[in-house]
Amino acid sequence: MFEKIFKLSANRTTVKTEIMAGITTFMTMAYILAVNPSILGDAGMDPTAVLLATAIASFLGTACMAFMANLPFALSAGMGLNAFLAYTVVLGFGYSWQVALLAVFVEGIIFIGLSLTNVREAIFNAIPLNLKRGVSVGIGLFIAFIGLQNAGLCVDSSTLVTITSFTDNFSTSGICALLALVGLFITAVLYIHNVNGAILLGIIATWVIGMVCQVLGIYVPDYENYFSLFPAWGITDFSKLGETFGQCFNVDFSSVGMINFIVIVMSFLFVDLFDTLGTLIGVATKADMLDDQGRLPGIKPALMADAIGTTAGAVLGTSTVTTFVESASGVAAGGRTGLTALTTGLLFLASTLFAPIFTAIPSFATAPALIMVGFLMVGTVTEIRFELDNLTEAIPAYLAIIAMPLFYSISEGISLGIISYVLLNLAAGKGKTVKPLMYVLAALFVLKYIFL
Repeated sequence: MFEKIFKLSANRTTVKTEIMAGITTFMTMAYILAVNPSILGDAGMDPTAVLLATAIASFLGTACMAFMANLPFALSAGMGLNAFLAYTVVLGFGYSWQVALLAVFVEGIIFIGLSLTNVREAIFNAIPLNLKRGVSVGIGLFIAFIGLQNAGLCVDSSTLVTITSFTDNFSTSGICALLALVGLFITAVLYIHNVNGAILLGIIATWVIGMVCQVLGIYVPDYENYFSLFPAWGITDFSKLGETFGQCFNVDFSSVGMINFIVIVMSFLFVDLFDTLGTLIGVATKADMLDDQGRLPGIKPALMADAIGTTAGAVLGTSTVTTFVESASGVAAGGRTGLTALTTGLLFLASTLFAPIFTAIPSFATAPALIMVGFLMVGTVTEIRFELDNLTEAIPAYLAIIAMPLFYSISEGISLGIISYVLLNLAAGKGKTVKPLMYVLAALFVLKYIFL
């Protein structure tokens, strides 16, 4: 059955490999089940309702990706987009979370229309291959940076960022950072020896070592920022979902204004569009799924799955659902088809029953996986031509690479890459070689910086 639906042989993979890859992807994404309720809870939403909405929307979007596109990409509530909803739209602009969810719903409907009209696919195909490769490298650095932060290895300082002090608060932040380094070493050694499921085994091993440290008193939870590493047993209160389900339609527009609402929708639209495209480019490049012209076969249903996930998520009660860069961890574990995505989606659905267990996975245990995947994606940099006769493509790729981690945004990296690509080609007298849609995108990005 799996062979007929997902074409495993044609993609040179097996059921075992796909399931292992799907579990790996889920393990690196499971943190969203703890983080999203915390962030949206600050906006006044019930955390349990948000957890349920996030898990169910993740399943729906990822299942659509599996069956419609047959790609190993998983979806969930996007980091950055959830913070924008909570801290900018609600706490900053002063609008209700119901208004914010309606903006997400409208954005999803617009994306469905754009996907049906091939606009999003045309945008993907218009981006030159070298720039796509630069995006892949930039995403690698970006998720490695996230991993370093999740591990507590990278912290704020007078120089913006620095390495943590292991001796300060050793029983909490110090030991967690040290365990992340141990986990990274374990994962790297397993990968060097070509152990199947190396990334997943690295996550589990790091978590188990952490629990041993807690038993020995080396790790001491403070129950404010550092909690017990042992999973709690319990069943989620499903009735809580009623507190957010359908609330995006319960909006009083008199307190918002149509112009302000359109600005909010466009903000979500821009960020989600290019975060999704950037993630698809990066993960597809890592999976060697792009054709000779840098196009991703099956991208239209992939984009449709993203749009459906966003729309359903807004109705359920969560922020924008988007393709996750952590999907690269499953690809690195051998995932090549929708069976990987389906496995991840089913685990998200199962997490609604045992959410306390899944949310107990500490960030320092998943951090080594993100750092290792970052290393694997950065390898694409060797495929970018940096010769003098190719600087009009190489420099934009370079700008995209450095912008993503430094500006903490995939979409900003793509934005700078596209604008610089158009301007440099015009300055070099190569304007006719630039696809018309690239001019449109560059103009829209410039307008975004001016008005949004």
